[in-house]
Formats: sequence, structure tokens, C-alpha cells
Amino acid sequence: MALGFDTIRSKDVSVVFCRGRIVFGIEEDEFRQAILELLNHSKRIVLNLSWVVHIDSAGIGALVSSFVSARNRGAEIKLADLSPNVRRVLSVTNVIRLFEIYDSTETAINSFPHLPKAAAG
Repeated sequence: MALGFDTIRSKDVSVVFCRGRIVFGIEEDEFRQAILELLNHSKRIVLNLSWVVHIDSAGIGALVSSFVSARNRGAEIKLADLSPNVRRVLSVTNVIRLFEIYDSTETAINSFPHLPKAAAG
């Protein structure tokens, strides 16, 4: 199963819904490229991993690389709604400690301090 993405904006946060596998090869490359491209436009990102059925060591490397790239750019990536397999792999590898993890996308979005809206007029 190939890796797919759907990205939406909610408030001032980019939300990426990932589905498929984050594994060595094209999927890992596409994941890294998508996050790097998103970091050019967004400082606040939530990755919804509820539909990620498998992640291997290369996928973990891509997540860590994305975390480092975000930090280097003054951005932040949070994870939401982890599939059971992803949660298990991230826990076993201790990568889960790098990220803020939320049970829902909405909770992750609301965890960011939001910018006040500009005054009308």
C-alpha cells in the first residue's frame, strides 16, 4: 500500500492526514519531501497517523528527520491519533518521547498557542 497525504489548514495549523505505509523507499522519500515542503509555508504541523498501517526503521528516521528540520526552522510538529501499530513502534524505539502525542487531531490543533485575529477595520 503506497503512502498518501491529504493536507488541510485549521486555524493557523497545517494538518496532514497520512495513510498507507511509511517505509524504506519511495514512501519514505515522499514523506520527507512533503514535510519539508510544508515547512516552507507552516510553522505548526499536526501529523494524523491513524491510517498508517506500517512504519519501519526508515519511516522512523523520516519522522525524526522531520522533527529536526522543524526545530531548525522554528517550527513544531505534533502527532495525533496514532494507529496501534505506529504507537507500538514509536514506543518500543523511544521515538515517542520526541513528539507531543494527542488522541485526536482537534486536541493537537488546540494545543498550539493561536495567534490573535487582527482587529477589523
